[in-house]
Amino acid sequence: MHRFWAAAALLLLAAAGLPGQNANGTPAIHQALERLYSFDFAGTHRILDRHLTEKPDDPLGYMVRASAYLFSELHRLGILEAEFFVDDERITAKKKGRPDEEVKRAMQEALAQARRHAEVRLEANPRDEDALFTMSAVSGIETDYAALVEKRQLGSLAYARQSQKFAVRLLDQNPHYYDAYLTAGVSEYLVGSMPFFMRWFARFDRVKGSKKQAVENLKLVAQSGTYLRPFAKILLSIIYLREKRPEESERMLREFACEYPDNPLIRRELARLERRH
Repeated sequence: MHRFWAAAALLLLAAAGLPGQNANGTPAIHQALERLYSFDFAGTHRILDRHLTEKPDDPLGYMVRASAYLFSELHRLGILEAEFFVDDERITAKKKGRPDEEVKRAMQEALAQARRHAEVRLEANPRDEDALFTMSAVSGIETDYAALVEKRQLGSLAYARQSQKFAVRLLDQNPHYYDAYLTAGVSEYLVGSMPFFMRWFARFDRVKGSKKQAVENLKLVAQSGTYLRPFAKILLSIIYLREKRPEESERMLREFACEYPDNPLIRRELARLERRH
């Protein structure tokens, strides 16, 4: 059971509120993501403040904002360290860190705004790809906060299934929306790590529980994704560590570090891996 919840913790990066392959591509979104990948959360919010003043109905902007709040909280609580995801006892421990209630309220407000604007766009056009991705990502953020901060792992599965449902809907109409394969990949790994009896109670759309397929999906994002490509590399690094493939894990982290040298956490994780050799 511990190994299942350890795999569930990988959801923290899946669909974590970042726009997908066909996002509007505004310079502000690109700039905000660059700051977010560098863990400059204050810089991310400054860019989004300006962007959302100009485009107050952009669901992607609110989604990135919610993601920044989530990641700042996970970073503050020490949850983003690779050892957290490899050490099953740390994941399943019932002792919670003390959540920042102000950050939680701000994140929930951003999530509500993202969902509201995405729903408006889907009412006008049910095939709106950015809106579908936003809906998947919002549920992904809710999954992560419930499972990792509030330690409600079982309760988080409902959010995870919702995230997968929107990802499947999006990929059905556009299989080249590569970033959406990240959610599909993590769902495969999650179900593949479940005890057999739990699979009857936690069914996910189009998921067989193949860890091999999970890795292939994430490789596709790491190679062809636009905005989630770096996140796919982090997820692959964690999976490779769990599957006892440290050299491949180090390779993924090195690629990420080359793209985002200002990220302090990745530098520390890479140094920790290097000391193991």
